[in-house]
This record gives sequence, C-alpha cells and structure tokens, in this order.
Amino acid sequence: MKHKFLYISVFILSAFCIVQAQNRLAIVNGQEVKYIPVYNRQSSVYFSVRHFAEALSINYFINRTTQKIELKFSNNNKLKITAKNPFVVFNSFSPDLKQVFQLPTSTYLVNGDIYVPLKYSLHIIEQAFGKALEINSKNQIEVGSVQVNRIHTAEAKEPPAEDENKSVSSESSYSSADFNITGLDIEEKANGTLVHVYSNKRVPSYYSAFKDGVLKIIFRKVKTDINAVENADTEGLVKKVKAKNINDDTEFLFELNADYTTSEVINVDNSNDLLITIHNKIFANTDNKEKLKEKWNFDVVVIDAGHGGKDAGAIGVNGVKEKDVNLGIALKLGKLIQRKLKDVKVVYTRSDDRFIELYKRGKIANDKGGKLFISIHCNSTPRKPTDANGFEVYLLRPGRTEEAIAIAERENSVIQYEENPDRYQKLTDENFILVSMAHSAYMKYSEQFADLINQKYAQKTRIGSRGIKQAGFYVLVGAAMPSVLVETGFLSNRKDAAYLKSKSGQQKIAEAIFEAVKNFKTKYEKSINSE
Repeated sequence: MKHKFLYISVFILSAFCIVQAQNRLAIVNGQEVKYIPVYNRQSSVYFSVRHFAEALSINYFINRTTQKIELKFSNNNKLKITAKNPFVVFNSFSPDLKQVFQLPTSTYLVNGDIYVPLKYSLHIIEQAFGKALEINSKNQIEVGSVQVNRIHTAEAKEPPAEDENKSVSSESSYSSADFNITGLDIEEKANGTLVHVYSNKRVPSYYSAFKDGVLKIIFRKVKTDINAVENADTEGLVKKVKAKNINDDTEFLFELNADYTTSEVINVDNSNDLLITIHNKIFANTDNKEKLKEKWNFDVVVIDAGHGGKDAGAIGVNGVKEKDVNLGIALKLGKLIQRKLKDVKVVYTRSDDRFIELYKRGKIANDKGGKLFISIHCNSTPRKPTDANGFEVYLLRPGRTEEAIAIAERENSVIQYEENPDRYQKLTDENFILVSMAHSAYMKYSEQFADLINQKYAQKTRIGSRGIKQAGFYVLVGAAMPSVLVETGFLSNRKDAAYLKSKSGQQKIAEAIFEAVKNFKTKYEKSINSE
C-alpha cells in the first residue's frame, strides 16, 4: 500500500514538472526574423496582437479605455479585437464586407496587451493581411509572398450589436440570439477532471450543489449555447452534461461517476472563462481502513530549511543570510521534536549548508513517508531597510495578491541555480488547479496546522502576525502531505532581522512551531481515528 501511494505521488509530481514552453514566437518575413511575446495557457499559445503588428509594420490603434486594438492593413482591410472577448470584427475592403468571427476562447489581456490564440486566429489575420501566414517546421510564423484573396465564411456569425463608438466588450448586452457561455472543454487528469468553460462575459456569481450523483452549478446573469455545451466530449468523472437557461441564469447538470469527492469553480485571471475542478478519490481509498490509518500514523515530520549552499536567499540589513537563519530554526525545531515527541521521527531536507534542488525536497518528504512538511524561510523587500515586518504562513494555492505572487516568484527563483530549471512548469492558474487537486485530501490539515502556527507564533515570539495566506511555491508542489511554508520575518526590517539573527530569537520561533506541531499531532490523530 505504501509503495502504491508513493507511486501515485511521483506520478502526480511528474504532471507538474513539464518543460516550460518558450515565451516568444519568431516571425520570418523574407530574410528578416523578429520575435514577439507569447502567453501559454491550457497547452495553447496566445500571441500579442500589438507586437505582431509592429513586427510586420502593420498600422494599429489602441483604445486603452475600451481595451480594443484595431489593425489597418495596407490593402485597407481592418480587424478589430477586444480584450476578454471571443469576437473578432473583420472589415474587408474588396469585396465590401463586414464579418464577425467567434473564437472558441476569449482573448486575454496581459500587461496591457491583447493576446489572441495562435491556432484559431492566424487564418483570420491572414485574409485581412492579404498574405499567406504559415507555421513552418520550426514552429515559426512564416510570411509568404502568395496573395490571399479568399474569404472564409464557416466561422462567421451575426455580429453582436455594436456601433463605432462602443467596444464589443465582455460587458456588452446581446440580443436573445447571442450567448455568453459558448462551449466546454473536458479533460481527464490523474487526480480528477478539469472542465474549461468558455465565456465572453464575466460570471458575477454561482451556486453549486451535489446530490444523487449529479453536480448542479448555476451561473448567474449569463446565457449558454445549450447545443455547444451538451455536445462537448465527456471524459473522466463526467459521464453526461445537461444545461438550460432559466430566466437570466444558466443551470449546468454534470452527471458524475462514483469516484467523485469534491469540486471547485475558479475564475481564470485576465479572462471571462471559468475552470471547474472535479476531484476523484485517488487519495481517498478506504478499502482497508485499518491499513489506511496505519499508513497515516503521525510518525514523520519533514523540516525543510529553505535555500542553502550557493543559494544564500535574502540578505538582511544586518548582513545575515536567509539560508543560515532557516537552518538555525530548522535544527532547533528538530531537536525539540526529537526530545519531546519520542514517537515522531524528524527528517531534514538539509541539515547543513548545502544546496538542494526544490523538486528533491518534496521527493525526500515523500520517500521518507512524511506526514507533515514544514518549509522555513525569511521574507524581505527589494528596498532596505523597510517598515514591513511580521511573519506569514502560506498554503499552496494560487496567489490572489501582487504581494503573494511576488513572494512566490522570489522563493521560486532558486531554480536559477539548478542544472535543469526547465523541469518546472510555470504555475499558471490551470497548473495550480492541478496542484490544488493533488493536495485536496491534505488541504484541511494544512489549514489546521497553519492556524496553529499563526496562534503559537504570535503568542511566543516578538514578531507580529501578517496572517495566513496562499501562494504558489514550487517546494510545496511535490510534498504529498499536509504542507505549509513559514516566512518567519523580514530580513529587510531592522527589528525582525536582529531577532531572526539571534540564537534566542531562533529558539523562540522553533518553540512556537513545535507547540503547533504537538497540538496538530493530537488533532490529526483524533481526526484519523474517528474516520
């Protein structure tokens, strides 16, 4: 049973360690090669319309207020593209024709630029441009000399109501013949099923409930293309999909198989689309409860001292290195556990000043049968000294604030020291969904432990609490167990840095985390035995 569990853990980890795609796209125009930025989402490539136009000397106009870009080609054809919207308006000069194409997914707004899906938009731009645009064997856009005069009509739709002074935006009101939700993609994953809902309007709210094998989700203030939804190919946990429009709302009914456990609905950043995660029972096999309880005996705590070796981490205003503070706290915590919790084994991802790759830290935790993973770090700000102070406890979920995202990026930057940094896939929202699905069985325990640390730390140390937060740390991805990352204080703050550097401060922090571990062990074992 243990080997099977580890196999599953490694399998799931491998799903996240995919080589990250290139972040730019080459455009070959005769002997000239130019590069434009791209955006990778759901295994699809999106490219910047503005940069594409600049690369090929196409005139364009951007309306920042309406978030629209208009391309005007040398043949007088025009394309109008709006952010967070699947409709592309094409005005042809010869013949005089106006068409609206509906892409199968909304466009994205990234750093102020509009990105369109390469696969679905290139042929539309091609006919407006009047020159062939082909993807060559090197996955580059190659501009041909052949004139393109054909007009595609298969994708054309009646345009939404629009005048020249108003953008076709996600907030536009459509006639009863138009739909907001235009289709679904259903994809089976190792630990559940991911449903991508394509919408040209932001869904303001939703309601969900599960009963008798059916997951009902009501999306407020949107209308759905029923045929497109019900004809979507089903996979994984989803056996059948039914949908209907009820007044101003839409009701989805997902008929699921018996392996269903939980579900979530998440808005996709920079888009109107939604993701529905439907989790399976990959971590909830209760065929043999006694063996399961034995497997979950709280007998191993994994302590991860962040950074190390050639990776010093943040440098404090007093010159202290983060890697040294982290190790000092980790070793003191380990000694407390060994002395006071005799039945619990301590595993260190590093017990001295050495560099350990991020993915190996989670692997160590899994291989040693860890029941709790604690990653210890210090916070810092780019500018020093700073008034920012306090400790934070982080859970593995998508960061919803700029600060959380920035902290995750700083901690994840350790991969620059690794021999194969491409093993990590950038944690986009979709990849985070996979991560949260893998951790769904542990999340309630992670939340409980995070709450205990927050309480004990505030009680026992001189560093105040900044609360429990969420962000995307690579080091937590691979640990298939309850996991938290603790930012013990700010090395960029003089008072925090002095406390973190001192042996007495490190001891107090270790004691606070130990009290949390001790209380968590009691709650954890009580919870497991009652199931």
